[in-house]
Amino acid sequence: MGTFTKFVSDYCKAWEKLGREQFLKSMTQFIKDETKSPLFSKSDKLSGLSQNIYDLLLCGLRGLLKKDSVVSVLKDLIVLHADIPSILLDVVCILDAETSLDVQSEERNNFCYLVRELESFISDKLLKERLEIDTLQDVGTLKNKNFYTKFIKIKTKLYYKQRKFNLFREESEGYSKLIVELNQEISENMEWKTLLEIIQSLIGCFNLDPNRVLDIILESFEARPHLDKLFISLIKNYMADAQVISEVLGFKLGNMEVLESYSEPPALMTIIALLLQHQVITLDDIYPWLRPDDTIMAKEADKEHKAVQDFIRKINIVSTKGPQSNAPAEFIEEKADPQEYWSNQKLVLCEALLKVTAWKEFAALTARLPFAHVAPRPAVALCNMLHALVEPLYRKHCRIAPKIIGKPIPPLKSPLAPKACRTFESMKETVIPAIVLLGSSLHHDAILMYKIIRILRTARSIDGDPLYYEAITVLDTAILPALTLMEGNCCMAEEVYTLLKLYPYQCRYCIYARWKNESGERIPALMRVRGNSLQRIKHIMKRVSKENIKPQGRLIGKLSHAAPAFLFDYMLLQIQSYDNLIGPVVESLKYLTSLSLDVLGYCLVEALASRRGIAFGAAHSQALQALAAFSAAAFKKHNIELTALLQFVANRLKAQQSQDLLILKEIVQKMAGIEAAEEMTPEQLDAMAGGELLKGEAGYFSQVRNTRRSSARLKEAIVGNNLDIALCILSAQQRHCCVWKEYAEDSASSSEPPGSQLKVVGRLADQCQDALVQLGTFLASSHAPEEYAARLPSLQELLRDYHVDADVAFFLYRPVLTHKIAGKAEVLRKSDSKTEAFEKSIERYNIASKEALEPIVTSITPLLPSRVWEDISPEFYVTFWSLSMYDLKVPVESYEREVDRLRAAAAIAAKDTSQGSKGRKEQERFITLVDKLQEERRRQEEHVSRVRARLQRECAGWFPARAAKSAKNETVTRLMQLCLFPRCIFTSSDALYCAEFVHTVHALKTPNFSTLLCYDRLFCDIAYSVMSCSEGEAVRYGQFLCRVLRTAMRWHADRAAFHAECAHYPGFVTKYRVSNQFTEANDHVGYENYRHVCHKWHYKITKAMVVCLDSGDYVQIRNALIVLNRVLPHFPVLAKLAQIIERKVEKVKEEEKLHRQDLYVLATGYSGQLRNKGQLMKESDFHQVGTVAKAAAGAVAGAGAGAVAVASTAAAAGAGPSAAPRDEVKRERESTSPPHPAQYSDTEKRESRTSDRRRDDSDREKESKRESRSSLKERAKEEIRSKDRSPRERSHREERYLEAVSPPHEHRHLSDDIDRDVKRRKVETSSNGKGSKEIEERSPEKEKRKAKLRGDERKERKMSRKRDRAEETALLEQKRRREEQKAIVKVGGHQNGSQEDHHYEKYHKREKSPFRDRSHEESREKHRRSNETKIRR
Repeated sequence: MGTFTKFVSDYCKAWEKLGREQFLKSMTQFIKDETKSPLFSKSDKLSGLSQNIYDLLLCGLRGLLKKDSVVSVLKDLIVLHADIPSILLDVVCILDAETSLDVQSEERNNFCYLVRELESFISDKLLKERLEIDTLQDVGTLKNKNFYTKFIKIKTKLYYKQRKFNLFREESEGYSKLIVELNQEISENMEWKTLLEIIQSLIGCFNLDPNRVLDIILESFEARPHLDKLFISLIKNYMADAQVISEVLGFKLGNMEVLESYSEPPALMTIIALLLQHQVITLDDIYPWLRPDDTIMAKEADKEHKAVQDFIRKINIVSTKGPQSNAPAEFIEEKADPQEYWSNQKLVLCEALLKVTAWKEFAALTARLPFAHVAPRPAVALCNMLHALVEPLYRKHCRIAPKIIGKPIPPLKSPLAPKACRTFESMKETVIPAIVLLGSSLHHDAILMYKIIRILRTARSIDGDPLYYEAITVLDTAILPALTLMEGNCCMAEEVYTLLKLYPYQCRYCIYARWKNESGERIPALMRVRGNSLQRIKHIMKRVSKENIKPQGRLIGKLSHAAPAFLFDYMLLQIQSYDNLIGPVVESLKYLTSLSLDVLGYCLVEALASRRGIAFGAAHSQALQALAAFSAAAFKKHNIELTALLQFVANRLKAQQSQDLLILKEIVQKMAGIEAAEEMTPEQLDAMAGGELLKGEAGYFSQVRNTRRSSARLKEAIVGNNLDIALCILSAQQRHCCVWKEYAEDSASSSEPPGSQLKVVGRLADQCQDALVQLGTFLASSHAPEEYAARLPSLQELLRDYHVDADVAFFLYRPVLTHKIAGKAEVLRKSDSKTEAFEKSIERYNIASKEALEPIVTSITPLLPSRVWEDISPEFYVTFWSLSMYDLKVPVESYEREVDRLRAAAAIAAKDTSQGSKGRKEQERFITLVDKLQEERRRQEEHVSRVRARLQRECAGWFPARAAKSAKNETVTRLMQLCLFPRCIFTSSDALYCAEFVHTVHALKTPNFSTLLCYDRLFCDIAYSVMSCSEGEAVRYGQFLCRVLRTAMRWHADRAAFHAECAHYPGFVTKYRVSNQFTEANDHVGYENYRHVCHKWHYKITKAMVVCLDSGDYVQIRNALIVLNRVLPHFPVLAKLAQIIERKVEKVKEEEKLHRQDLYVLATGYSGQLRNKGQLMKESDFHQVGTVAKAAAGAVAGAGAGAVAVASTAAAAGAGPSAAPRDEVKRERESTSPPHPAQYSDTEKRESRTSDRRRDDSDREKESKRESRSSLKERAKEEIRSKDRSPRERSHREERYLEAVSPPHEHRHLSDDIDRDVKRRKVETSSNGKGSKEIEERSPEKEKRKAKLRGDERKERKMSRKRDRAEETALLEQKRRREEQKAIVKVGGHQNGSQEDHHYEKYHKREKSPFRDRSHEESREKHRRSNETKIRR
C-alpha cells in the first residue's frame, strides 16, 4: 500500500473529527529536538516528515481535503520548528514541477491558490528564492514583467561576461619577457619549478592575463614538443583546471589553418596528444572541440557504403542493350584528398597519439569514431608502433636463420609507451588488441603481417599454446581481411596458410565463413574488392575452355590469391548449370595457392549443404551430380583436405539423407580407381575373379596405377578421422532406411499418386549399395591386413549390434577371414618346414581354415533360428559367405588373353625405335607384367586346389541326413533364402560366385543336395524375385541367371558333358530313400528327361517375363527388360518363345513411347538385340516332342522327386493333348508291374534292363514317326490360318499355349498343402517295407506272387486316392469360406485392388517365393513344400 493511499485512509476520511488532530500529533513526534533537523531521525534516516507534507498538499490539490483546511494545518506546522518553512517550500517546488505540465488543469489552479495563501505566513524573500520565476508570476507574487529580463542580464554579467583587458593599457614588456623566458635555450637540468616562478613573477609584476599566459606557454610547447617533460610539468602545475586548458586548446583548434603540405601531424595535435598521454587533460574535455562532428562522419561513411552496394547491385543486373552495357565499369576507388584528411582533426589526433605511443588514448578515441576501419595514416603509425613492440619476441623465437640479422627496430622512447613483448603471454596486453583494432588496415604493412603470422605459428608449436584463441581472432578480424586488400600476393597467402593449417578444419571453415559472409559485407573496402573480383570472374568464366586453360587459369589464380571465396561461389554456381566446365576449371586450379584450395573445399561443403531437395522424378538433381563430379576431380587432381567433405557425408547419413552418397561414390571412384559401374563386359567380370594384378589390368575401365597418390590421401583422410568403418556401417543401414524414408517423404510431399517415386527410391538404394561396395573394396585393398582386422568390429557385433545384414557383414569381414587363414597356414608351414609337398600344404590349409572358422560358426549359430540348421549346417553357411570367386575358379582365359595382349604390346614397343630409351622401358614393363601375371595365376591355381580339397572334405556334413527323408524343398529354400539370393544381387562378382558355387556343390557330389531341384526353384519362381529388385539388383540377378543358364544349357547341348558331369551325381537323383545310402540302384535323370526339364524351365521363364511385361507397372516392366537383356545369350533359344517375348516387347514399346521414355529405350534396345540373335531352335530340336522318358515316369512315383515330377508334367504338356493319354497308359503300365523280391542274380537284372530298354526304344521310334507325319500336316495348316488371324487372336492363342504348357495356379486341382501331405504319406508308406532297395525279378516261378502283390498295391493306391480327395474337398471348402468372409469385409485402396485380395493372391493362392523368410510358419512336418506339378487325375 502506497503512502498516499495510507494517508487518505488514515486521515482524510475522518479529517474534521479525528484526522486533523491525529495528523498534527504524528507530525509533532518528528519534532522533538529543536537543534536537529526534523527531516532525519536519530539513526540519521529520513523521518517521513516531507512525505507527509507532500501527501497533505496532494490531497488538497486533488480536492480530497478543503484548501482552507490544508492552509490552516500548514500554519500550525510552521510554528513547530524553524526548518519547516524551508522543507515546505521544497515540497512545493516538487509539486510545481508536477503540475506545470498542464497549466489549465484544476490541480494547477489549486496549487496556485495554496501558494498565494502561503504568502501570509512565509516570508516573501524565501518564496522568491525557492520558486521559479514563471510560478511566481502565475501566483501573482511578481507583478513586474521586466523582472525576468533583468534577471537574465544580471546572470549573464555574473557568469558569462569576461573581463576586458585593455591591451594599450597593459605593458607589452611583460609578454616579451615571458616569450623570452619560455623560448630561451633551456638545458636538460632546468626544472619546471624555476620556470613557473619566473612566469608567476611576470604575471604579478606586469598584471598579465593568466589565460593569455597559458596560450603563450602552449605556443612555446608547439615550437619545441621534444621538451615535453618540462612543458607537461609546467602546464600541469600552472593551470590545474583541465577545463580551462581544453578551452584554450579548443580556441586554437577552431582557428587552426589546414595546409596541404603537411607530412606529419601539426604541432598542436602533437601537444594535445602529449597532454592526453600525461593525463593533463581528458578525452572528454577535448573531444567536443574536435572537428568534424560525429554525425557528419557517420553520414559520409553511410554514403560510401551505399555507393559500394549500388555498384555490386549493378553487377548482377543483366542488360539487353548489348555487351558494352552488360555491366558497370570496374569500381576504382578515388584517391583520398589530402586536404580532406588534414581537415579531419579526429583522424589527425589519432595519428598524433600513435606518434607519441599513446596507445590507450588512441584506443579510446577510435572507439568513439562512427566507423570501424582505421584510416591509412593512423594505420601505418600503429604498425610502426607494433614493430617496436614485437621486436624482442620476434628476434628471440622467429628468426629465419641465426646469420640473417635483418633490420633491427629500436625500442619506444616514451616511458609511458606500452612495454615491448618478451613472452607470448605479454602479447595479449597490447599487440593482440592493437591488431584486432587495426583489422583490414593491416594490409598497409606486409612485413608486420609476416612477423605476426610467424609469432603465432611459433606459439602454436608450443605445448599448451598460450595464443590459441587469440590467433583465431587475429586471423578472423585482421589477417584474412587484410589479405583481401592486397593485390594478388600469393606469397602472403601461402604464409597465412602455414598458420591456418595448424588448426582443425572446423576452426578454419568457421573463419572462412566469417571472412566471406560477414567481413565482406561490413567493410566498404572489402566490398569493393568483392565487386571487382566478381566482375572479373564473370568475364573469365565466359571464356574458359579446353583450348585456353593456361591463360585463363593464370587469371583465376591471380584473382583467387586475395579473395578466393567470392570467386569459388560463382564458379560452383556456373558448374552446377554447365557441367562441361568441370574439366577446364579443374585443370585451371593448378595455379591456386594452398589457401585458395582449402577455401575451395569449404565452398564445396557450403554449396552442398545449401542445396534444396532432390529434383522430382530423379534420384539426383543436375546440380548435385555436377558438384559431386567436380569434387572428385578436384580432390584427385589437387591436394585438398578431404576430412570435411567426408564428415559432411557421414553427418548426412546420420540424418538419413542418402542422396549425398553420390559424392562419396565419385570420390572413391576417381581417387582410388575402384569403379562401381555395373555395365562391365563379360571379359571384365571374368577378370574380376583373378588376383589384384589381373583386376587392375583387365577388370577396370581406368588405369589403377594413376591413383596411387590420391588413394593414399583418401585413406589418410578416412582412417585419420575414424570414418572408415562408420561410413560403411552407415551406408549399409541407409540401404534399407532410404527405401522407407525417401518413399514416405516423396509420397507425402508430392502430388503424384503413391508409387510414382519407386524409381527414385530404387536408384537411391542402388547408390547406397554401390557406395558401400566401393568403400569396402577400397578399405580392404588399401589397409594392411592387420590394420584392417584391428579396426573392423567382430562379425557378431556387425550382425547383432549394428543390425547389418549378412551380405554386408561378410563382405566387410571376408578379407579378415582370408588373412587369418593365410596367417595360420603360414605359421603351420614354418613349424613344419621339412616337407614341402602339395598334399601337406592342403592339410595345413584345412587345419588353418578349421581353426579360423570355428569361432565364426559358434558366433553365427545363435543368430538364426534353430530350424534353419535342420536344413543346412552352420559350417556350410559360413563357408558359403566366407569364400569368393577367387577361391573357386581360376579365370584361365582372362590370364591368357591379358598375357597375349601384353606380349603384343611389348613386341610393338620393341619395334618402335623412335622413342629410344622410353620404348625399352615400356617393353621391360610389359615383360615384367607378364611374369607377374603368370606367377599370380600359378598362386591362384594352387589356392583353388587347396580350397577344392577343403570343400571336398567338408561337403559331407553340409546338409543334414534327415533332409533326405523329407521333401527337398526346405533345404533348397533355406539355401536360396539365406545364401543365394542375398548374395547374387550384392555385386556382379557375387552373382557369378553364386552360380559357380552351386555348380561346385554339384561337382563335389555333395550328399543330400539336389542340383536339379535347386535349378528348378531358381527358374520356376523368378517372377517375385524380378519384381522385388531395384534396377541395379535386377542387373546382377540377370547376370546370375545367365551364368546358371549357361551351365544348364551346356549340359542340354552336349550329351557327353551331361553324362560326364551329371549322370551319376547325387544332384540328379530322382528317388530318395529313407536309408541314407545312395547306390547305383537309385534312379537318376536321363539325358532326354533332362532336356524335357530344360524345356519346362524356358517356358517358366517366358511366362514370368510375360506376366511382368503385361503388368503395366514401371518397376516390373523395367526389371523384366533388364533381366531379359542379361540372359539373352542363353534365353530365349526356342523360336516360338522368342516370338511371344518379341510381341510383348513391341507392345511395351507402343504403349510407353510417349509416356515413359526410359522403358521405351530399354524395350527398343532389347528388341534390336533379339532380332540380331542367331538361329533359334525349334521345339523338336530342343527336346523329343511327344515322348516322355521312362525315368520321368518313375520319378513321379518316387518319393521326394519333385523336380523330375515337374519335368515329366512339363514334357507331357509340351507333347500336346495326344501325349497325355499315352503318358497315363504308360504310367499305369509301369505302376501295375509287380514289385520284385529282394534277391535276384545280376544276369536277370541285366536281361530285364535290356528288354525294357528295347521296348522303350521301339515305342519311341513309332511315336516319333507318327508325330513327325502329323506335325508336318498340322504345321502347314497352321501357317495358312495364321495369315488370316488378327493380332488379338494371336495374343490369346499365345496365352492359351503358355497355360497349356504351364497351367496357372488357380487351375490346378490340388493345393500345395494337399500335395505335400500326399507326398509325405507316400514317403511314409514306402518306408513301411522291409527293404530299402528295389530289385527287379523276372523268374516265372514267382509270377503268381507278383500278381497278388500288384493287386494289393493297386488297392492301396485306390484307397490313398480316396483319402486325398476327401482331404482336398475339406481344404477347398475352408478356402471358399475364407474367401467369402474376405469379400464381405473387403476394403479398397491398394494399387493392385483391395489389400486383402492382393495379399492373398500374392502369398497364398499362388506359388510362394523361395526368398521369403518362413521361419515364423508352422512346423515343417505339416508344411512340406514340393515343386512337383499336380498330376491331373
